[in-house]
Amino acid sequence: MNLRKLFYTLAGGAVLTAALFEPSLAQDTEAAAEVTETVVAGGVSPETAYIFNTFLFLVTGFLVMFMAAGFAMLEAGMVRTKNVSMQLLKNIALYSVATIMFWLIGYNLMYDGVDGGYLGSFTPKMIPAPDADPGDYSVASDFFFQLVFCATTASIVSGTLAERIKLWPFLIFVVILTGVFYPITGSWQWGGGWLAEMGFSDFAGSTIVHSVGGWAALSGAILLGARKGKYGADGKVHAIPGSSMPLVMIGCLILWLGWFGFNGGSQLALGSQADASAVSRIFVNTNMAAAAGVIVAMILTQIIYKKVDVTMAVNGALAGLVSITAEPLAPSLLMSLIIGGIGGIIVVVTVPLLDKLKIDDVVGAIPVHLIAGIWGTLAVPLTNSDATFGNQIIGIVAIGIFTFVASGIVWAILKAVVGIRVGEEEEATGLDMAEIGVEAYPEFGTGSQRM
Repeated sequence: MNLRKLFYTLAGGAVLTAALFEPSLAQDTEAAAEVTETVVAGGVSPETAYIFNTFLFLVTGFLVMFMAAGFAMLEAGMVRTKNVSMQLLKNIALYSVATIMFWLIGYNLMYDGVDGGYLGSFTPKMIPAPDADPGDYSVASDFFFQLVFCATTASIVSGTLAERIKLWPFLIFVVILTGVFYPITGSWQWGGGWLAEMGFSDFAGSTIVHSVGGWAALSGAILLGARKGKYGADGKVHAIPGSSMPLVMIGCLILWLGWFGFNGGSQLALGSQADASAVSRIFVNTNMAAAAGVIVAMILTQIIYKKVDVTMAVNGALAGLVSITAEPLAPSLLMSLIIGGIGGIIVVVTVPLLDKLKIDDVVGAIPVHLIAGIWGTLAVPLTNSDATFGNQIIGIVAIGIFTFVASGIVWAILKAVVGIRVGEEEEATGLDMAEIGVEAYPEFGTGSQRM
């Protein structure tokens, strides 16, 4: 026996002896055995479940928060160099506004005392002290998880209206969207409101998050108008290339990653074997839908345009993700592929349709989030026997009408009172210089001083 083996043998003997004769260690051994028996018997202690449920909210919550970076990069790449700084500023600002508004009014408006009705209470959310935090998970973790969903809705609007909207009117709209509109429609389902009572189903928010953002963006785009030069007098569409495809791709992949938190966290529990298995299944279904959206968009653009469009491939991924969001748990992998693939078709078909209607959507958010969100919500009964097409349609229509009309009223008021669009000269110069005075790429910008 060499010295290393002798050392391990003596050390092991010492630990065993201490465990047998030291009362505290013996008690720890007995306690560990009791915990093991409990787990083997099929459950965990309430405290352990509390920890794992809270852990799920926190980890998946910061994954969804990281989607803010994805939206910022995607939008920065899709706009021209003269508008990149504006898009970056809008994204960090809208997340900050959503954080404050969801605390001040949004969370309790969505969840407090809805009881089958139409809205909760107009009160701030209170976070209890750690030693007075009952339930199956931390109150703060749930608040954080729900908050990042709220912020995602506003990010959808930002991309559609890029390159011609004023900063402060946009942020005023975000205040109302994140503090009032999103929480009200969210309360109808996730807050236990009338849609939940009726049987409407939207697991992670194809309609409640994505279509709400899409409807708000659509109403804004109609009142705001298209970018100068986007549509010719003869009806011809003039492409306006973005500044950076690498940024677009980085943004897409960040969003894809964040979506595992978006859908996986919506299981709302990780305190049992069944919950862990469900979250895992949600991950693989989410991933499959996105992949299908990419491939279908690539094939279709090759067939239609004789070339593969990278922006269509990116939006195909995002449309696949939005499509599976309403029901990411029940489908098989094959059904997830089909659902996500149809999302890819929607993007390729809808983008040129919007151009025919002269609705200028800079990043393609309306096809991705609104139209694919509607499709994903309609697809729920295909795999979830508890859902019906009738209830799904009622939910889609109710949330759509409320959001589109309410958002349109706010946009119209802002347009009449303070104006929502920059002037022609500012638009030509770029919003980086006209609105905030900081160019993203000063060596290439129109307003920089070169050496």
